[in-house]
Amino acid sequence: MDELHEECGVAAIYHLPGRPSRLCPAQGPDEVSRLMPRMLLDVQNRGQLSAGMTTYNPNRNQLIDTYKSLGTVTEVFRLNHGGKFESLMREYAGRAAIGHVRYATCGTDQRSYAQPFERHHIRKHKWFSFAFNGQLANYVQLRQELLSDENIYLARDTDTEIFMQQISQALSANSPVPLVEVFRQLAAKFDGAYSLVFVDALGQMAVVRDPLGIKPLSYAVEDNLFAAASESVALLNLGFAAESIKAVPPGHAIIISGGRLQVTQFAPSPRHAHCFFEWIYFANVASTLDGRGVYLARKALGEELARLETLPLDDSTIVVPVPDTSKAAADAMAYKLRVPCVEGLIRNRYTGRTFIEGKDDRRRKAEIKYTPLREVLEGKRVLLVEDSIVRSTTMKVLLERIRRLGQPREIHVRVACPPIISPCFYGIDMSTVSELFAPPFLQGGPLTPEIETQMALQLGADSLRYLPVEAVARAIGLPADHLCQACITGVYPTPCGSQLAALAQENYRKSIDRRTYEFVAPQPTKCKRSTQAADQSAPSEPRAQRV
Repeated sequence: MDELHEECGVAAIYHLPGRPSRLCPAQGPDEVSRLMPRMLLDVQNRGQLSAGMTTYNPNRNQLIDTYKSLGTVTEVFRLNHGGKFESLMREYAGRAAIGHVRYATCGTDQRSYAQPFERHHIRKHKWFSFAFNGQLANYVQLRQELLSDENIYLARDTDTEIFMQQISQALSANSPVPLVEVFRQLAAKFDGAYSLVFVDALGQMAVVRDPLGIKPLSYAVEDNLFAAASESVALLNLGFAAESIKAVPPGHAIIISGGRLQVTQFAPSPRHAHCFFEWIYFANVASTLDGRGVYLARKALGEELARLETLPLDDSTIVVPVPDTSKAAADAMAYKLRVPCVEGLIRNRYTGRTFIEGKDDRRRKAEIKYTPLREVLEGKRVLLVEDSIVRSTTMKVLLERIRRLGQPREIHVRVACPPIISPCFYGIDMSTVSELFAPPFLQGGPLTPEIETQMALQLGADSLRYLPVEAVARAIGLPADHLCQACITGVYPTPCGSQLAALAQENYRKSIDRRTYEFVAPQPTKCKRSTQAADQSAPSEPRAQRV
């Protein structure tokens, strides 16, 4: 079984009844779907393997229709070919649309895995399409429960398929089911992260965020136009005023039905667990997530690094960011230390991101990803600032190339993140302990200067320094108990995440180097749900706010 590890982006747009919005395309409200490729371009950083959209149009035979393929947004939607782009936009024109961009590994680079997933049905309320960002920690249990019925068949090994089947079951009644009830049922069954967009043949739309708010999701309403996306930058660049862009509250759904929009709570949110790695690495630096700007968070991380610096500084000392996600941290660190921050590495912007790639692909791409500038680096004491070190493949290759091609006097690596010590089961591609760089050095103990020295030797650096865990919450500006920091603390916000982490650690101790899900028992015991999780299965009467 292939396990899906992905960090994706979702988007949604809907023109509500009434006069056209100033943001509406010139073609009119019934072609508001033309804005979807533009939105997906702004979340392209979250997925470059595939892209797609589903549109709703009550004036065509295919009330909802899906277009998706492998490739970047530009490739899939033929943005560089005016005639073909126009043809696609006319064919899929609609007053509502949902969209998706995707990363994935483990042999799932097939068009059938691209999202959105659409399910046809003769009854309009059962004909729907959806896309989501995240991962279900109890995927295996849910899959085996479904397959215990010999009349059920699952075509793909992915939690997206589980979502589709569970939504279908919740809609199984012959009369329409309120969408808030659908997502209430899902919350009672799911353990994990999901930011989801949904549209059906009745013209209903839902934008949903899980009760912990692990993955980011923003929305805005202006005039008669509603839009939502994984990151606020997609809404800002669409023309929405910054003050109108808000985070979808955890455990809430924004539902459009009968031409009316409501923000409705579908499950309790006893605590928040926003993924801290969004601010460190994944999110667009221009985005604001849950009220905290990504740029300002990364700037603060650099200031934290500067406070920890003990290296003697002289006229030959320079700070060099590893482009692009560490630039804000490097600039802030250099400013605090009063040393120059210079572009000593030039990134080839057409190689993609190497964090979520197969092992061989990561090394090959790392070799061509950056070009060291000898005229900048030669003879210098370099403070090389990186946003994080996960597997160390890129860093080792990069340091070797800097020494060989740049010929600096020294290279001191500074990491704007604590060591990654534990896998993620909520949507980031690191499922085993053995693939991580830090655990063999830490061996379950604290990080010490002596261990950092050993790590530096392994990487090929003159020294190495990480940020402490407590610096992350300070830099982001959220309480630590509002963040998911499982990969740097080993403390998971959901029961199934904790169960999988324990299994991953056991596999590591036994030198078993296979993905954690492959070792879940054929008929596993269900994850023990905490009191908070159990409360999610019986939420109070949902509150609705008309907008």
